[in-house]
Amino acid sequence: MRLDWVPALSRPDLLAAPVRSALEGMQSGGRADLSALEVAEIDPDLADTAALVEATGLDMEDMANCIVIAGARAGQERVCAAVVLGTTRADVNRTVRTILDVRKCSFMPMDDAVGRTGMEYGGITPVGLPEDWPVLVDAAVLGRASVVIGSGVRRSKLRLPGALVARLPGARSVEGLAL
Repeated sequence: MRLDWVPALSRPDLLAAPVRSALEGMQSGGRADLSALEVAEIDPDLADTAALVEATGLDMEDMANCIVIAGARAGQERVCAAVVLGTTRADVNRTVRTILDVRKCSFMPMDDAVGRTGMEYGGITPVGLPEDWPVLVDAAVLGRASVVIGSGVRRSKLRLPGALVARLPGARSVEGLAL
């Protein structure tokens, strides 16, 4: 199966509302050149990284997953997103916990993550997350010529240069984020 990639903002119907809004803001604010950011429509049953790789032959190393993590300290919730390559997993128990400065953190429950991001489960992406959430990006993501990430909906994926992920609002590169 071949994916038909087109400029992301040419197909706003394939983007969740917060993703579309974030991209439009980045473009109009001149914060990033989005000419290399593309979107492709997919079967929603292929939203899972492994299923998409199997169906399309894309390289697992070019896939990036975004997870939402929450913890608390002194009764105050601390939330972040972590972006890691599809061949790895986020080091939640050490690296993320240390960055959030909490004793314990874990994946945000699905209903909370969906409700608070305005995105569909299986499509959550670092683009368009709440402004006060840090976006931790494993340094290995930046080295990829391009990565495939969620679009906020299950029926499409975004493709962009790995280096552009670190220029998304709230993003910062973290060595050793992935295991």
